[in-house]
Amino acid sequence: MSSDSVRGVDRRRLLRWGGVAGAAAGAQLVGARPGHAAPAPADSDVIPPDARPGGAYDRYVAKLAAEGKFSGVVLLSHRGRTVLSRSYGMADKEKGIRNDQGTAFYLSSAGKPFGAVAVLQLAQQGKLNLWDTVGTHLTGFAKEIAEKVTIHHLLSGTSGLSNPEVDVQRIFQSREEVREYNERWARQAKPVAAPGTPTDHAGPEVAIPAQIVEAVTGTTYWEYVQEHIFERCGMTGTGFYTRPQWLTDKHIAHPYMELADGSLVDAVRNLDKGSPSPHQPGKNPGRNFIDAPGDGGFATAPDLVRFAHALGDGTVLDRHYAELFTGAKIPHAPQGGGLRKGRAVPADAGFGAYSIPVSLIKGQWLWGRAGGDPGAGASWNIYPDTGWVGVVLSNCDGVPLWEIIDQEIRAITG
Repeated sequence: MSSDSVRGVDRRRLLRWGGVAGAAAGAQLVGARPGHAAPAPADSDVIPPDARPGGAYDRYVAKLAAEGKFSGVVLLSHRGRTVLSRSYGMADKEKGIRNDQGTAFYLSSAGKPFGAVAVLQLAQQGKLNLWDTVGTHLTGFAKEIAEKVTIHHLLSGTSGLSNPEVDVQRIFQSREEVREYNERWARQAKPVAAPGTPTDHAGPEVAIPAQIVEAVTGTTYWEYVQEHIFERCGMTGTGFYTRPQWLTDKHIAHPYMELADGSLVDAVRNLDKGSPSPHQPGKNPGRNFIDAPGDGGFATAPDLVRFAHALGDGTVLDRHYAELFTGAKIPHAPQGGGLRKGRAVPADAGFGAYSIPVSLIKGQWLWGRAGGDPGAGASWNIYPDTGWVGVVLSNCDGVPLWEIIDQEIRAITG
């Protein structure tokens, strides 16, 4: 990748992000008349000092890395031009492979919005409706779910469904085994509140839409997203890689998971290590042969920038469906960056959109998603009013992901 651009993306398209097409993707959100682009702030072309190489954000991440508290990559892009790109630590300590901008990192929950985009693509094509109930496309669900819970409820996090217990000790051996387990698991969900009631990160709200994508398209979720999102966006380093690929491909970062005794182990090479540190609860991300449909995946930092721009220029969704994807739907209590409570950067207002939180911070919109599992952390943020994209990807426990995100927001919003 060159120092001033993201390779593989037409620069003329990228320059539209934050300009006509980029603002149009959020036109209704920022108060423009329907069908008209909202004007970008007058100072949107200015690169804040804190976001530049050698600035406060760069120094902050470098200090973390020097102290052994960060392993991974950070990237800041403004209207298609890479402003800051840094890589630290090892992708594979055993083989001596360092992280770089071509390294793919495990996304965890940061990959869930791809499922919402897939559903909206099918809605855009008239192959499903957002008011369709679960039973319109799938069988085997309880009547109160099949007849009352809609696709909109699932995507907006308002299904009222429970989160069935997951077998975190199980080691999967094939793609088919992962699909079959997750289909059964999703059907164990139970209504715990009326549809329309906000839920708290309920897994079936991710798994069921992925199954609907499969039912409507006749292909697997992984194949559909690979072809219609990743390939369409030019995300050549992104995919739903299997465990054998994770073990052998030098471009995929290994997650280093902290155990209760304080030691760090490669979570892919040590599948039997299932007792993470008490302050890093969760599953061993290497246990799944491939990520469950609707979740996870792997991506490089430049590829997530490509996705951001493809969302803004009509590559993956027409303008009105892009607006629908990021449109504020469920109001949340003010949260830092729209990400979680108690952050250092307060939001003016926070909302749930379709599989992503969106926030107003210092008078501008922030769209994005973060996620993490033992040994892995990921975040991508889109600042549509000013044309910025920020990415943080890490592969080691102990990384203060939320604080890094706070520093990114401060650097970009001033």
